[in-house]
Amino acid sequence: MRPTFSIIAFTVLSGTGYGLWFLIGASLLAAWPYCAMTPLAGEPAPVYVCIYSGIIATALIAGFVLVTIGLLSSLAHLGRPSRAWRALSQWRSSWLSREGVAALLTYLPALALGACFLLVPSPPDSASGGGVLRFNPLVPVGPLGALLALGALATVYCTANIYASLKPIRAWHNRLVTPAYLLLGLYSGALLLAALTVLPYADFGPALPVLLIAVVVLAVCCAWLKIAYWRDIDRSPTIGPGRATGLEALGEVRSFEPPHTEENYLTHEMGFVLARRHSARLRRIALLAGFALPALLSAIGFALPSLRLAAAWLALGSGLVGLFVERWLFFAEARHIVIAYYGR
Repeated sequence: MRPTFSIIAFTVLSGTGYGLWFLIGASLLAAWPYCAMTPLAGEPAPVYVCIYSGIIATALIAGFVLVTIGLLSSLAHLGRPSRAWRALSQWRSSWLSREGVAALLTYLPALALGACFLLVPSPPDSASGGGVLRFNPLVPVGPLGALLALGALATVYCTANIYASLKPIRAWHNRLVTPAYLLLGLYSGALLLAALTVLPYADFGPALPVLLIAVVVLAVCCAWLKIAYWRDIDRSPTIGPGRATGLEALGEVRSFEPPHTEENYLTHEMGFVLARRHSARLRRIALLAGFALPALLSAIGFALPSLRLAAAWLALGSGLVGLFVERWLFFAEARHIVIAYYGR
């Protein structure tokens, strides 16, 4: 299949945004806030307050920007973007429609959490540092975080199944496509979260080293999954005209005349050919830039706190470059079965 930059940008950027939202939502449900009796300026006695990391608002905004850019990129790929709303009505049968519905619904808890952390005033506290947010613990942050995490997970799952459900494209109709989309989204979101948590005001606390180790583990898992996927599609036998027509038992099958005398839409969009040597080189680039280098930089940031800022942002940049290459290969190495009728 011919790679299209708008779709590549959509899947990588939105996947990163949803991965970040998933991590924030899961943390709000399971880890944050830390609630305790805390002395506040002007209060005669300690007050029960909940302390959240100062990174939450920034992470919500960063996820919102990435998800929105990704969705706008996908609209740019449509012939008539103004009619995109019609796809939402086919959610009973279309993964594309389900993705659109899930994406819109996920905005709701994200905006609600953004309102909580950006609009709800924090009580004054002269003793606190510059990296925490404090507000009334009655705000239902935990349930909103759960909804955000579930919405992000459902949206990426629907995106993956848009491709995994296409039986005529064997490289996509593969058991590893959906797990890869989910794991890569979580990995890229963790890279971005790690880069944000090393900012001076983040106050991520003792969880930062754990996050850096999680990035290393996710990088190893993603690299293993991509290698397994590439081996799987490389072992798939080539579908020629005989198998496509069901006549291979009769001997060699070839076209008496080509279906067309010049290139048409099918051969242009679905007959993209990537040389094996180029594919091997790009796979190595994806593995090194996308997984090996970010894992190494994250390990350096874990071992040397003074280098965490530079290491985390370099890991994010390298990881995104590698993921763009990986996603380009995902499209370039896929072939539609219709090309077999052209003898290619």
